[in-house]
Amino acid sequence: MRKRMAVLFSVILMLAAVLSACGGNASGGENGKKVINVALWDENVRETLDQSIKIFNQKHPNVEVKVTYTPWADYWTKLKTSLAGNSGPDVYWMNGPNFHSYASSGLIKDLSPLIEQSGLDTSVYNEALIDMYTYQGKLHGLPYFQDSIGLYYNKELFDKAGLAYPDETWTWETLEENAAKLTDKANGIYGYIAPIDSQIGYYNYISQAGGYVISEDKTTSGFNTPEALEAFKWQQSLIDKGYSPTAQQQLETKSRQLFGSGKAAMFPGISVNSPELYELLGDKLGVAVLPAGKEKASIVHGLSWAINGKTKVEQEAWELIQVLSGKEGQELLAESGFSMPAYKGTEEGWLKSIPSLDLQVFVDSLEFAVPYPVSQKTAEWQDAEVKEIQAAFLGKKSFEEALKNAGDQMNAILATETK
Repeated sequence: MRKRMAVLFSVILMLAAVLSACGGNASGGENGKKVINVALWDENVRETLDQSIKIFNQKHPNVEVKVTYTPWADYWTKLKTSLAGNSGPDVYWMNGPNFHSYASSGLIKDLSPLIEQSGLDTSVYNEALIDMYTYQGKLHGLPYFQDSIGLYYNKELFDKAGLAYPDETWTWETLEENAAKLTDKANGIYGYIAPIDSQIGYYNYISQAGGYVISEDKTTSGFNTPEALEAFKWQQSLIDKGYSPTAQQQLETKSRQLFGSGKAAMFPGISVNSPELYELLGDKLGVAVLPAGKEKASIVHGLSWAINGKTKVEQEAWELIQVLSGKEGQELLAESGFSMPAYKGTEEGWLKSIPSLDLQVFVDSLEFAVPYPVSQKTAEWQDAEVKEIQAAFLGKKSFEEALKNAGDQMNAILATETK
């Protein structure tokens, strides 16, 4: 009897240990401290994150923050599996394409009650990011850093051609005129790279043509529209004229590598690409705002901090992300040079991170920011989008056919989403 009781007691202890590990830890740290488990994928932000956690611990000495870095290739699978199993992190990085899927599944906590309770002013963040992380009218993520798109250029190639550098007055026509003069077929140098990529390429062109990728109410695709067709026709014309590498060339060699190796004079890229491109080109690197079509537009994306919908340390987790996304944490992020902070007015450190490069261009681009297009099933319709558009760039079908197919498939997927 005693032996049975001892076995039963052992089983109860084991079950208790398992249950305590689910949905975030209320305790379990050294000396009985509460524990906040944090998950993200980029170790380049480790030093900045550690500094921010020290600031948090000054007011919360009895809370232990445990950080796990998981490579991008495994991050989303591991995150969703753990959250669905009630054993996921309390705080984690979230991006735009995955946000609605997680929010609609209840895996992300609605922050609005906590915002109201603490009196947090969310107007300090870019409106495009607030919109991106809002689900059913409620904010579910606190912005951390952001990216906008600018026109990188090779000063040396412009100087050799005797041309003035790009500036805020440039349009599609100006870009094309200069791309023609900068193209040197004999030496394998292109005037411009017209990316077959969405974020740095055609998402911007569609918006600049006066169109949209997804409607504001997230019910309708903008691919099957005259504006989208105009954007793709213009982009393809630059390739056809030989001013830009072909789609096949871009599939074989990344556009950043082509530009960084001096094989192209201009390249539209993300703000976060600046350190890599500067390492390749040094002081030959310049950047300007994207040339305008019918209007100016720059796709903006950024990451937010999300809280597990089933965390047991809600208040502590909330206070942690307020530090990470607050003014002090954002200034630390800016000083690291990692990326442009999401908190308005904290950019100074980031602006100084590459003295010879006018990073203010990316901040200025936020004035005509267009949020990265997302919905609940972003991954599904983007898969259809990429297949159709890539086929058109490779000459396997017309853009009219590809855009109609992409639009029809996207609309069908959007119709199945939970609103």
